[in-house]
Amino acid sequence: MKTNAHAPLRSVQAASASHEDSGRILAVDYGRKKIGLALSDPLRMTAQPLSTLLRANREKDLARLRQICRANEVRLIVVGHPLHITGEAGDMADEAARFASRLRKNLGIPVELLDERLTTWEAREISHRGEGSPSERPLDELAAAVLLREYLARDPAQLPAPTTGEAR
Repeated sequence: MKTNAHAPLRSVQAASASHEDSGRILAVDYGRKKIGLALSDPLRMTAQPLSTLLRANREKDLARLRQICRANEVRLIVVGHPLHITGEAGDMADEAARFASRLRKNLGIPVELLDERLTTWEAREISHRGEGSPSERPLDELAAAVLLREYLARDPAQLPAPTTGEAR
C-alpha cells in the first residue's frame, strides 16, 4: 500500500486506532547541525540509538535518510517536535514540522510528530549514569532513543498502522 504524499501530518494524539505491531520505526531528533536517529526492532518493543547524521544540505540529508529507511525496512518515522515547556510552538518546532513534512513527501513513509520536551535532558542524564563519565553515544541519538521509547510506550490503539510501501 502506498502512502499519500499529500496527506497532512498527524500528531500522535490524532493517530489512527487501527494498528499492527510490526515494522520498524525510525525516530528523528531534528537539529540544524545534526540529526539524531534511533530505531525500533521489527516488533516495536525496543528503542536503540542508531547514529547521528551531520547535516549537509536538504537533498543529501534526505538521500541518506532514504537509504537508512530502505536498509532497515522502516515503516514509520517519528520526528521530535521541540515545543516550549509551556507547550507553545516556537521557531524550532515549526522547522521540525516542515522537516517532517519533507520526509513524508520525499520518502513516502508515514511521519508522526511527537512532543519531545525534556528528551535531551533525559538523554544527558542517561549519558552521565554509571561512573560519572559521559556515554560514548552522541547525545542526539540518545535523545532520539528516548523519544522512540516514549512513542513505543503509548497505548497501541493510538499508534498508526505501519504501511507495506517502500521508501522511494
